[in-house]
Amino acid sequence: MRIATWNVNSIKVRLPHLLSWLDEAKIDAVVLQETKTVDEAFPLKALQEAGFDAVFVGQKAYNGVALLTRRSTISSVTDPVYNIPGYDDEQKRLVAATITDREGKSVRFIGAYFPNGQEVGTNKYWYKLEWMAALTYWLKAELARDIPLLLGGDFNIAPSDEDLWDPIGWRGRILASAPEREAFFRLLSVGFIDTWSLELHAPGTFSWWDYRQSGFEQNHGVRIDHLLCSKSLSDRIHNVHVDVTPRGWDKPSDHAPVVADLSL
Repeated sequence: MRIATWNVNSIKVRLPHLLSWLDEAKIDAVVLQETKTVDEAFPLKALQEAGFDAVFVGQKAYNGVALLTRRSTISSVTDPVYNIPGYDDEQKRLVAATITDREGKSVRFIGAYFPNGQEVGTNKYWYKLEWMAALTYWLKAELARDIPLLLGGDFNIAPSDEDLWDPIGWRGRILASAPEREAFFRLLSVGFIDTWSLELHAPGTFSWWDYRQSGFEQNHGVRIDHLLCSKSLSDRIHNVHVDVTPRGWDKPSDHAPVVADLSL
């Protein structure tokens, strides 16, 4: 099973890119962030015509998440969850479902769009940390269930200085502040493995580049998109990489997908 996470930065704008990439990259299941559309306008028909099912939750112009599954390889999608259970939040930032392949093997796949935080010390920054605490609390209970778990998304956190093109310039700023990184590692500590840590990667491998000042062309990026797995899956994750191909297309998302192969 080939899984992925991708912040598409508007599914309406990026739909042609998404459909092309799903076919070319042979993706079986992907969680999307920043779909930026109400549920009534979600392009479900186009995705179904391309051979995919979808569970999704969105809002106008902001946020929005979806889980897409290829019908030929995923036999069922069950027990969907939208937003963090028990956490009162109007923003649409989380979707989860159990996906089962044609051999009857299942995995719980959760997609999340973490708050950006805007700037260290602002109300949006404290909301980000609160949201992450609520997510961590819920996921600790989810991990206690007898099913493997995947968590993918735009975390809006660069876990280490190696995940920044300019560590000195980013020091202490949003996406790289100490409390954000501590929250990331607290999330790992409840029972997750960062799949990126399972293999060695070339330095300067990022997943987001600013549209301005030729950020992508100069590789002035950050790694803020992540795929985590429960510990029981750690030896079944293979070939984790950032697929930079769509980032080089005309009018791309500012994020590139993170892709992994999974043996259930």
